[in-house]
Amino acid sequence: MEDILKAAEGSADWANLGGRCSMPPMKAFMDDTTVIRICSKEDETRRMLTRLDVLMSWCRMEFKPKKSRSLSIRKGKVDEARTFTVAEQQIPTVSQQPFKSLGRWYDSSLKDTRRGAETLELASESLAINKCRL
Repeated sequence: MEDILKAAEGSADWANLGGRCSMPPMKAFMDDTTVIRICSKEDETRRMLTRLDVLMSWCRMEFKPKKSRSLSIRKGKVDEARTFTVAEQQIPTVSQQPFKSLGRWYDSSLKDTRRGAETLELASESLAINKCRL
């Protein structure tokens, strides 16, 4: 997988996060891939996704757009107008289908205030289970 990412990221710049901190345009762990694009031109992102799709089909592998999510932020707000496709299928946005990764939920609100309440509720439920005498 790492070779496929290296081949696809050749045309992409690293994401500049500010403060002399940057990140590669693609990261992978096992079978999960994250594409990080900080650019004003969505064509660059589409080009990278197309390149990844071509490389994956060359390796006889495929992306599953239904299991993927896209999040486009413009001027600090979630941009619902931008959609991306891979394997000729649209990638659902985070607003359409929130997802959970490594125990954390991601949605279009970009806020963690609701997550605190959910954690408190889960902890309360867990403590209630521990109090019963099974």
